[in-house]
Amino acid sequence: MNPTRRLCLHAAALSLLPAWPARAATDGVDHAPWTALLQRHVVLLRGGQASQVRYAGFAADRPALKAYLATLSAVSKAAFDAWGKPARMAFLINAYNAFTVELILTKHPDLKSIKDLGSLFSSPWKPKWIPLLGGTVSLDDIEHGMLRERGRYDDPRIHFAVNCASVGCPMLREEAFTAERLDAQLEQQAQRFLADRTRNRWNAERGRLEVSKIFDWYGEDFTLGHRGITSLAGYLGRFADVLADDPAVRGRIRAGQADIGFLDYDWALNDARRS
Repeated sequence: MNPTRRLCLHAAALSLLPAWPARAATDGVDHAPWTALLQRHVVLLRGGQASQVRYAGFAADRPALKAYLATLSAVSKAAFDAWGKPARMAFLINAYNAFTVELILTKHPDLKSIKDLGSLFSSPWKPKWIPLLGGTVSLDDIEHGMLRERGRYDDPRIHFAVNCASVGCPMLREEAFTAERLDAQLEQQAQRFLADRTRNRWNAERGRLEVSKIFDWYGEDFTLGHRGITSLAGYLGRFADVLADDPAVRGRIRAGQADIGFLDYDWALNDARRS
């Protein structure tokens, strides 16, 4: 069975800113079940800068995961549109991450990379198999069509929050994103990822800053004025203290004067059984 057909059948089975205003307690859905699953099955690495996932544990908890996915799928577009921006962002990020875990479980443990779920002509992110907001969408639809749509959120930190089940990706957070804490959670995700020297670092030998390929693929997202920043160099400058140890180098990074290179991306599955 080809990957697109398999995903379609699977779908049938499933049938930022501090100035954000306060909203009612009913704004959004209860993401506590997702937090409970994450706390059981996410393993923190390198002092919390990265994580691995116990997919075997998620498989054992598949009924609880499916129940949470059903809760997400039950939200109507009208209800979603009535929520505040933080609640909508948290919902979409959690949906992306939870449905990605579900996608991995369709082939786990016989899987070395999420890219193995694709084919020669289609990536695993393009098939529309996810019942969400009254339609059937793909992972690409959630990330690129909803979270990254110009003028909707314009927050580059979503790239540190959505997890593509790969070693090179920013960590799957050990708790759900929530409307009440979203800004702080996104900021911590950015700090954690930029502080991870395996994926972002100063290369003294080459005299340049070497960062994740994410900043190459989505560099424009970091130039749209979030917190007044309009360049990738300016954005990375916010994290100079975690990107380098030498005070002089930090000064160059902070001033946006460092040459920037991009590291290869590791698409290996972020499975805890690999370690």
